[in-house]
Amino acid sequence: MRIYALIGPSGTGKSHRASMVAMEKNVEAIIDDGLLIIDGRIVAGYSAKRESTRVAAVKRAVFLDPGHAFAVREAMDNLKPDSVLILGTSMNMVHRIANALHLDFNAITWISIETVSSEQERDLAQKIRREQGKHVIPAPTMEVRKSFSGYLIDPLRFMFHRKGRSVFVEKSIVRPTYSGLGRFYIADTVISAIVVHAARRHPCVSSVYRVAIHSAPGGLGISLEIGAISRIRLFSMLEDVQNHIRRAIEDMTALNVLVLDIEARHFTLTPSKIQDRLSQERTIRESCDVSSENGGGGQYAAARFGRG
Repeated sequence: MRIYALIGPSGTGKSHRASMVAMEKNVEAIIDDGLLIIDGRIVAGYSAKRESTRVAAVKRAVFLDPGHAFAVREAMDNLKPDSVLILGTSMNMVHRIANALHLDFNAITWISIETVSSEQERDLAQKIRREQGKHVIPAPTMEVRKSFSGYLIDPLRFMFHRKGRSVFVEKSIVRPTYSGLGRFYIADTVISAIVVHAARRHPCVSSVYRVAIHSAPGGLGISLEIGAISRIRLFSMLEDVQNHIRRAIEDMTALNVLVLDIEARHFTLTPSKIQDRLSQERTIRESCDVSSENGGGGQYAAARFGRG
């Protein structure tokens, strides 16, 4: 396996430059802050940017947890990438990562951040890190959202030219809790209110009775009971309500919806449907009266309708 290491002080833009360096060196896998990223997909690991303190983030980044290190090693053994790029703040940090993942430290090709970015670019990266607490993850936003439920994630898209062709790259920007700029969270009562609001806006829902929220690190579990307007194609209707609520929550909160259970407690006829039903019954009664005058069959018809 070809092993590269991109090193530089914290906040100088290593994660931002990682994708470009990987393409220049034809590197298949990237190890950054506890994550194993292959071909733009997060295939294993737990991001240090999800930790609540800076100390915990450092421990996560160097794979101090044996279970964490084993999961990434196992993924690498199964996928067998032919090359890997390790991001670290120093040679010592890269050495600890290599040891934890059973990689040959002596086979590493070293790349300094100063060789792939200008001084102005590094100064700008450090200013953004210091003033806004923003961190880059070298993976598309759709991949990052799976592991960062509840974090506000901004996509970062750009193009650069490589060997005469344009290459499109997407990364993600997050603000970890340990950035020092405060913790952002959404209370369960707010999520419940969003669920009720989204459900009531669906044309097939007449009312919402009970909403239960279960918050987990990976996302939300939600259950609710509704009153439905029609029981025609009930399961398709409930599935549509599920998707409607899920989209509303994920768009408004950035939280992942892991489970969404909906139970239709009863069915409610709208005024227009009630009027249609009365008109239908009136038409049948009138036809029964006509039949009675013409031969007495109306009593049987009325009784048959009543039993139905």
